[in-house]
Amino acid sequence: MAKKAESLLIHLPRVLIIGVHAPYNRTKSIESYYEEFRNLVKTNGTIYKDELYIKLRSIDPARFFTKGKLQEMREYCEKNQIKELIISEQLSGIQERNLEDELDVTVFDRTRLILEIFEKSAHTAEGKLQVKIAMLNYQKTRLTGKGINLSQQAGIIGISGGPGETLKEKETRVINDIIIKYKRQLERLQQARHTQRKQRLINKVPHICIIGYTNAGKSTLLNTLTRSDVLAENKLFATLDTTTRELYIDKKKKGVISDTVGFIQQLPHHLINAFKSTLSELEYADILLQVIDASDPNWESHIAVVQTILNDLKVEKQMVYVFNKIDAGTDLDEAAWHKYQPHVAISAKTKEGVAPLIAFLSEWQPS
Repeated sequence: MAKKAESLLIHLPRVLIIGVHAPYNRTKSIESYYEEFRNLVKTNGTIYKDELYIKLRSIDPARFFTKGKLQEMREYCEKNQIKELIISEQLSGIQERNLEDELDVTVFDRTRLILEIFEKSAHTAEGKLQVKIAMLNYQKTRLTGKGINLSQQAGIIGISGGPGETLKEKETRVINDIIIKYKRQLERLQQARHTQRKQRLINKVPHICIIGYTNAGKSTLLNTLTRSDVLAENKLFATLDTTTRELYIDKKKKGVISDTVGFIQQLPHHLINAFKSTLSELEYADILLQVIDASDPNWESHIAVVQTILNDLKVEKQMVYVFNKIDAGTDLDEAAWHKYQPHVAISAKTKEGVAPLIAFLSEWQPS
């Protein structure tokens, strides 16, 4: 087995990951941002040995990187026989293609990385369709600037689109047709969710939604509160599909509580749009529990990311800030928590650890 694994590694392309400190990134801790990027790569199951970290003062519209940094990357790739490049930032289709031409490597950006993780993490039919739609929308952005091959006329008899249709136009049309088909399938699946939601509203069952940055401990909290066994792993985007459970406090049913997909900074718009159907649960929630990894140096920027996405979704709900992982043994900035009200501090691993949240929910009444 060891020889087989070694043989497999020999034939894998050599991968370089590039963490970028871009001028638009106002993160408090760039090292924490890089660690998140490395965790994304590991979550995707990508094997790499080479790492490069670059600070940019400006962004080149055509290649993303400035000429000096591009030369540094070219020399590194040639010296180390790099075949694949994974970049921590989102690239346009033109930037990705230009980089591949300049460096003679295959380039993957942040969006592609997250999409691949989502593709592997989706388990329900609804989740899989949402990821497929997001992936197809991403592929459409990569049809631009493909050169003469995609500007040639398709010239196929019997295909709608009329004379003069270019191959690029044809591929765009085919992708759009597939997206429409998937959206129709998704709508049918959403009818069941709508029926369940309607029944809850009729019965006036309080609905609590757990939201937050990815890997903040949302699924662990759901499991502890409801004695469930929802997948809770120490990796990014372990949960994609919304899970709803009944919540009992002091042996009395308090309502239902739902776990949702985690958010992340620079979350691709394709994904936000694709998951709007799942995230529509938030619109009908009576209260939101925003779980925050208090041990992460960038916790405050994570709150801002969540709020930005909620604003995009036009969701305004009562919010409780749940500062989690207070048992992590790191320096916690408890004084800074006070501007986020109401808030509780917990460790989601045990019933005793979530006692402050249970106490809050036992007193809470939906408005």
